[in-house]
Amino acid sequence: MSVEPILLQDLDGTGILRLTLNDPTRRNALSEEMLEDLGAAIARADTDAAVRVVVLAANGSAFSAGHDLKQLTAARAAPDGGRAYFARIMALCSAVMQAIVACSKPVIAEVTGIATAAGCQLVASCDLAIAADDARFSTPGVHIGLFCSTPMVALSRNVAPKHAMEMLLTGDMTPAARAAQIGLINRAVPAADLRRTTMDMAASIASKSAMTLAVGKRAFYDQLDMTLAQAYDNASDVMVRNMLARDAQEGMGAFIDKRSPEWQDR
Repeated sequence: MSVEPILLQDLDGTGILRLTLNDPTRRNALSEEMLEDLGAAIARADTDAAVRVVVLAANGSAFSAGHDLKQLTAARAAPDGGRAYFARIMALCSAVMQAIVACSKPVIAEVTGIATAAGCQLVASCDLAIAADDARFSTPGVHIGLFCSTPMVALSRNVAPKHAMEMLLTGDMTPAARAAQIGLINRAVPAADLRRTTMDMAASIASKSAMTLAVGKRAFYDQLDMTLAQAYDNASDVMVRNMLARDAQEGMGAFIDKRSPEWQDR
């Protein structure tokens, strides 16, 4: 009997790539295998001209429950108590999260069920996130003596410090409506409307120049750690180079001529 892969991939004719976490029996844990598959898929999407937008979804009752604690616990049997394995998994997970941010294609999380610990980190690492209104989020490591330090990095770059600290220190579940209020997700919608809402947003973004999206995404993340003056200097340089691009000339010309632009993604 064939076994389905733990990460499903489906690219439609408009350039929307759906990556679906497909390990519901483990609540779509970010196991070593899942992290490797997800990292490879993001790397391919980054360089595939056919991909314009990535949607990250999940099958089952959980978007992702975070790291596979059984795998981590089994590693304690090693002579070093698991140190080398723990370091490798944390490095792998961090690399995947950074790859999502660095990917030239916009990445949208489509969240159902729970997104906890590294699963919450995964949502926070995506450029955009839409959740079902019954979805919930948490960084619950404090309940088991393990502070969610790596999820903290992505979380604290999306929500205000006091909101991030509340989640990290209490480990409590945050309802989707509250997650939208504090900026962890863009919006919460009825579960029945989730896929349509996400795909509508993805389609709208996919209709834009891929070159423009890549330039803009890179510039957005680059300027976050700059001073105000540095950010304006960098953004001004980006604007100049963007203005000289073929698609910028086409887009402005199309606007003036009151016609639809014909993108060449360059």
